[in-house]
Amino acid sequence: MLGSPPQPFEPLYAMWQDITETLASEFSDLPDAGQVTRIVLRLVIAAILGGVLGYERERQGKAAGVRTHMLVALGAALFVLVPQQAGVSGADMTRVIQGVVAGIGFLGAGAIIKGGAEESVKGLTTAAGIWLTAAIGIACGLGREATAVLSALLAFAILALVPHLPRFRDN
Repeated sequence: MLGSPPQPFEPLYAMWQDITETLASEFSDLPDAGQVTRIVLRLVIAAILGGVLGYERERQGKAAGVRTHMLVALGAALFVLVPQQAGVSGADMTRVIQGVVAGIGFLGAGAIIKGGAEESVKGLTTAAGIWLTAAIGIACGLGREATAVLSALLAFAILALVPHLPRFRDN
């Protein structure tokens, strides 16, 4: 330690100490390398899985593509990760999840366009995909990465393969 600063710099030294202590306390939600790794892993997996689903939609020429799906998954993960870090109860977490689901419902509703005829409804699959992407993000944020990966793979298979299956008509 250098000891105390010379007399004329003492107020500056005290101010600098306050600034560094404030910065340290503001970043105290990451207490150790294990917690940093856990948070980064959950957020990155959410973004990647959202990107995979968004890639498939973008490949099909849909408006909600890679960036939209990545942001939805990342946002949903963050919305549950932060309260989880803060130690909220299970009941409070369900309210957070309800809020995310309702909010994503509005986002999905904006993707749905209804024409004059009943058959001309467009955007339902995009809206459902955005909704599912949020659910996958929530699973990542809660530390359920395996469930999120399996869900994303199943969703990708549905989006990529089902349109190529033979269609059956009612007689």
